[in-house]
Amino acid sequence: MPGNSQRKGAVRKRGKGVGPTGRTAGSGGRVKRGLEGKGPTPKAEDRPYHKAYRKRRPEESPISGERPRGRRTPPGEQRVRQGAAKAPGADWVIGRNPVLEALQADLPVRRAYLMEGADRDSRIADILKISAEKGITLLQASRSELDRLTAGAVHQGVAIQLPEYEYAHPNDLLEDALADDDAPIVVACDHITDPRNLGAIIRSAAAFGAVGVILPERRSAHMTAASWKTSAGAAARVPVALATNLNRVMRDYAEAGFVVVGLAGEGEVDIAEIPGVDGPVLLVVGSEGDGLSQLVRKNCDVLASIPIASEVESLNASVAASIALYEVARSR
Repeated sequence: MPGNSQRKGAVRKRGKGVGPTGRTAGSGGRVKRGLEGKGPTPKAEDRPYHKAYRKRRPEESPISGERPRGRRTPPGEQRVRQGAAKAPGADWVIGRNPVLEALQADLPVRRAYLMEGADRDSRIADILKISAEKGITLLQASRSELDRLTAGAVHQGVAIQLPEYEYAHPNDLLEDALADDDAPIVVACDHITDPRNLGAIIRSAAAFGAVGVILPERRSAHMTAASWKTSAGAAARVPVALATNLNRVMRDYAEAGFVVVGLAGEGEVDIAEIPGVDGPVLLVVGSEGDGLSQLVRKNCDVLASIPIASEVESLNASVAASIALYEVARSR
């Protein structure tokens, strides 16, 4: 019957929720808003953690070979800032002799690293002394961290990072050479593509008194960590110039009074008998495989050869440059 409260289910039981009525509080719209759409799904190449994004823009991705997901520093190792973790290039000097000579030459240092537990010899002692005198902070790094920074190169426990290498202009190099009281020697490299050969040529240029080295901008090795190491720090003392057009630079030097000597196996003159050796000399060294290019040959005043045994086809470019520089210096 209506109003019969004794009937089962006729009276609603009081809930156990919050509030004086026992009713459960609502979500305030949170659930409804959570169900609302968030717009279209971004493309794969626009999502930073997607492999398509890393493939298209690897330098901007938060995950890369240098910044792997979830990488942790091993216990006991000091973490080096990731901003400095990159493959060595023109701004890195690696090895004890190169680092010591770079510091002695008063090169500006961006960062310097010393491996924890590195064997201390006289060179390390000198590096520590010069660094203290110049106010250069040597950052401690574990072997694994220093290996990573130097891309696995033989760093001998020490490495420094320089500002980006500043190449000279061939015209400025020419003016400085002509201002020298002694007859200057300048070395030009025609498509030397091995950075170690380039470093060895720079080292020989410094050893025999050359005032500079000229490189083409294209199809040529430039100043890299390998060049620095092979030069044993000589690149800190010998300016290196970049030429947009090597043949034009050769003509400019010839007009300024330089004897342009090209090294060639079929050269008609012995390297010990080149004419005009007492005056300014521009020595041109050809590439490791093909030697001097045709146009470079035409712009040389003389092609000189180095006598070698007939069983040997040719000499390494840096070795040939060393012998030629020695003969020029001895002839004077």
